[in-house]
Amino acid sequence: MGLSIRAYARHRGVTESAVRKAIATGRITPQVDGLIDADSADAQWARNTAPPRMGAGARTAASTASQHMDAQSLPAGGGTSLLQARTVNEVLKAKIRQVDLAERKEALIDRAKTLAQVFKLARTERDAWLNWPARIAPRMAADLAVDEHSLHQAIDAAVREHLQELGDLKVDL
Repeated sequence: MGLSIRAYARHRGVTESAVRKAIATGRITPQVDGLIDADSADAQWARNTAPPRMGAGARTAASTASQHMDAQSLPAGGGTSLLQARTVNEVLKAKIRQVDLAERKEALIDRAKTLAQVFKLARTERDAWLNWPARIAPRMAADLAVDEHSLHQAIDAAVREHLQELGDLKVDL
């Protein structure tokens, strides 16, 4: 069963225009019905396509890209062949697909949303502590038989000092 140009382009990982150009230049041959036999076309594509030439800009880009490639995928001997470069490319694509899948499964969390939620939680906790002296001072003053206003001021000052100390802590994010 043959593939359409669009389906074959997806199969090869290239654009439809690249497939059309390969047909027009005779690098691959479609079947009589216009569909493409993937196995036959893959063999023709590999046999009839020369590796891309590298100009100065392409060499710089390739050099930069090779510095970012997964070191485990490359041979220890230095230069890379076209097959090795394609292998590294496929490994990188697989890693990107894994991250995309993890995002879809909601296995990853959004850093900005998480930081906003932590900030909101910390602010709620701080506000609760700031309101606590006003709630507890009357009861404690009665239990201790001391001036309520003085006790409230003392507790409030201690809570604020403690919250300031906590606010001065440096946390690596």
